[in-house]
Amino acid sequence: MKPQEIIIAAGTGNHLKVKRFGYGTMRLTGEGIWGEPANRPEALEILKQCIKSGINFLDTADFYGEDVTNRLIKEALYPYPNDLVICTKVGGARKPDKSWINFNRPEDLRSSMENNLRTLKLDQITLVHFRVRPGGGVPFKESMQAMFEMQNEGKILHVGVSNVSPDELETAMAMGNIATVENMYGHGQRTSLRSAWGEETRGGEEVLSICEKNNIPMIPYFSLFQSMPKKDDRIATMAKKHKATEAQINLAWLLHRSPWILPIPGTSSLKHLEENLKATEIELSEEDMKFLE
Repeated sequence: MKPQEIIIAAGTGNHLKVKRFGYGTMRLTGEGIWGEPANRPEALEILKQCIKSGINFLDTADFYGEDVTNRLIKEALYPYPNDLVICTKVGGARKPDKSWINFNRPEDLRSSMENNLRTLKLDQITLVHFRVRPGGGVPFKESMQAMFEMQNEGKILHVGVSNVSPDELETAMAMGNIATVENMYGHGQRTSLRSAWGEETRGGEEVLSICEKNNIPMIPYFSLFQSMPKKDDRIATMAKKHKATEAQINLAWLLHRSPWILPIPGTSSLKHLEENLKATEIELSEEDMKFLE
């Protein structure tokens, strides 16, 4: 049996217990992760249904939209349930032409934090990831120092990192407590990936053993985005065996791969949200997992 819950920041005195299946809000935005959703009422209903279904971990960022997902979360769920963990990210921003830019200087991170606090209507955010953009121009330690300073000031309860290399993760852990790691990971793409324009997206396989050794949850992004187009015959075989969709098997694989993985699949469809949730009911045997290796 796979564990149904996961502990974030174990041993800190402020640990969090969340269901081991969250929701990533990025897909609620318009085309190109920009602007209002195509179906705003459905977007709000998806967030409400997350809570009704027992999900108590939401992943967002003020650069989704811009501010679109944060504003939707506030409209749908404020005042928030006591056990809800809202996780946001800082380190990047968007220009009016929709391009992505680094926003990782200490003053940038503070500006982004203030914006997240304002748009989410919070005095403190429970979990904040510093999202690394390789080649960002600012030393990693400098950005992380700003994160820990904001934690000491009470703006952040727990600090996490995203898109990190093993060396960066080890560096961050030496500077302070790292609650979570958010890297790209899925059955179809487990290691780092370099885009056609040269930007590196760091994979989860490289950091998973460090996370497991230190009881740090790893939160995979792009788990379906990278895996579904590859049409793996093994996934199709498992889907047929378990009378499930291929997306559900991809998510079930994550849940069985390691007890320290916290999936956060996103969708703009209420129907797909309900389908994704059913992945938590699928039990893959050891034989199934070996087949999917």
